[in-house]
Amino acid sequence: MRQALFLTVLLLLMPLSGCFGDNDAVKPMEDDGMYPAIWERHTLDWNWTGSYARVLEEGPHEALPVQEATIEVDTTGTWEGGPNSAEVHLSYWLPSNTEAGEQVPVIAVVSPYFDYGPVGSQSSPTNVVSAGRGEFIYDNFVPHGYALAQVAVFATEESTGCFDYRGDGEGQGIHAAVEWLGTQNWSNGHVAIYGKSYEGATAWEAAAQGSQYLKTIVPISGTTALGPLLYKNGSAEARSQVMHSNYGSSILDYDSDDLDNMCADVLEGFLAGPTRYGLGELDPYMDNYYDERSHIDKALGTYNGSIYWVQGLQDWNVDPHQVFGGPPGTNWYQEYIDNGYDVAGMIGQWEHNYPDQWSKHNNQDSGYGGEAIHNMTRWDWAQDLFEWFEYYLKGVGEKPALHAQVQRNDGQWRIEETWPPHDMEFHRIELSSCMSSGVWVGTGSFVVGGDDSLTVDCGPISEDKNTYIAGLAPLRLSVVPNFDGGQVFIEMRDSETGVRLGHATMDIRYHAGGYEAQTVTPGEVIDMMMEFQAIDAVLPAGHGLTFHMTETGEDYLQPACSPTCFMHVLPSMSTFDLPVIDRDGSSILITPQGDDAANNQ
Repeated sequence: MRQALFLTVLLLLMPLSGCFGDNDAVKPMEDDGMYPAIWERHTLDWNWTGSYARVLEEGPHEALPVQEATIEVDTTGTWEGGPNSAEVHLSYWLPSNTEAGEQVPVIAVVSPYFDYGPVGSQSSPTNVVSAGRGEFIYDNFVPHGYALAQVAVFATEESTGCFDYRGDGEGQGIHAAVEWLGTQNWSNGHVAIYGKSYEGATAWEAAAQGSQYLKTIVPISGTTALGPLLYKNGSAEARSQVMHSNYGSSILDYDSDDLDNMCADVLEGFLAGPTRYGLGELDPYMDNYYDERSHIDKALGTYNGSIYWVQGLQDWNVDPHQVFGGPPGTNWYQEYIDNGYDVAGMIGQWEHNYPDQWSKHNNQDSGYGGEAIHNMTRWDWAQDLFEWFEYYLKGVGEKPALHAQVQRNDGQWRIEETWPPHDMEFHRIELSSCMSSGVWVGTGSFVVGGDDSLTVDCGPISEDKNTYIAGLAPLRLSVVPNFDGGQVFIEMRDSETGVRLGHATMDIRYHAGGYEAQTVTPGEVIDMMMEFQAIDAVLPAGHGLTFHMTETGEDYLQPACSPTCFMHVLPSMSTFDLPVIDRDGSSILITPQGDDAANNQ
């Protein structure tokens, strides 16, 4: 009777379990499950003697000798001028429990990087790749009964076919590998794809193919779409002009097969960057090229697995817009949650690195994650991922919490239900109320372009309390161009300390936001619907914001029309919306930190 009464009360209270006052931060709860609660991890002993994180308990199995497989793929009609068949090569390591007939899940790293360089200096396809890639999986997960597979995309290592950079052909080869891994007699039919950067992009390529065997993906700063990667609201990164060439070392090993890697329609990739940069709205042809290489939109509704998203907020290689972006008004992270996917995230202040890559975290400058270094490295990353894989690949343990672990620019970690948080509100700043060189801007007009720049100082957001910034900040910047092109790059800083908080950039031809170029008429007022890259930061009480506007900045190219073009900025018609949250400190997550890592000496 007492037990029944208890259960009744528990059921009545369950609908209230998410109500924690006036914000939606996730609060610590009691956890008597099979794993230590995330809130308790900082009290545990961790192995931080190596270059990457380790699970709490070593597994009982050994890795068997490496095996190789070559999968033939029908590529008829895949590439213009290309072969009608191609081979995907992979290497794989099974755990010793498969010798007793046990079937195991597979963690795959799919990459173009396994073999490159002249004959005689290649890495062996049977080597476990280093650090956060293969070794991390081999040491942590194979002993726990997982297989590791290293899959080479078409035209790299011992795979044949055309190097179809992020294209449909590449996705076809990845899909064939996933299908093969899911149907072997030693496989339990559950496959994960894990990896950073290109290896995170291949996870999305696989997801867009919709294999029944792909159960979870772990993209770590992984490209979700090529166009938004290279062009931020039309602003071209320097690498956008040579992106295909960047992978020459992966596909050229100076033998007779090199020419076979370059099919006729693949060569259009060498033209895509310069064409888009120069022509903008006059370049509808290249839309097809970039549409083919957008995977996150194709995966939505096609992919049937879970997502563990890892992203550095200070990543300039694969920026956070790849996760917290999309068409205007879309946030891919939340879009997948809204469509019923199991999504969790780890969002740190690191650059293009793994969560546990302390030696890289050590090199970040002030305003680019430097203030967070002392609390940045996640030595519990392997354990976090282990619990995720156990559930989604083996069906073991309780379902992982579907939350976002978020780090603020001062280093503090907290747990949110999602990011940006649902209770985020916008604080509007009218730029007409701000100052430039100590003078009220009012209804003035200021030139930006060429050698001319503009600095706007806005007063304190709050005189008596800290302001917590969390989200994507929209800026409606009204301008009058003198030409049918131009560009604005804006850096936002703490007005008191000068510490960089974030940036935004836009080619005026893309003033509506997103990826569709518009015609620009010189002399007409244009509202540039800009958006800052994702920011999670604290602005101390009494501090305001400074906006420094130039023609270009960091690793972006000048506009194609430079130095001819410039624009008049109209602060009187411009507004900035700062995304802010209210937190009481109850969701703060203490993370384990080693004394010898990441500048903690």
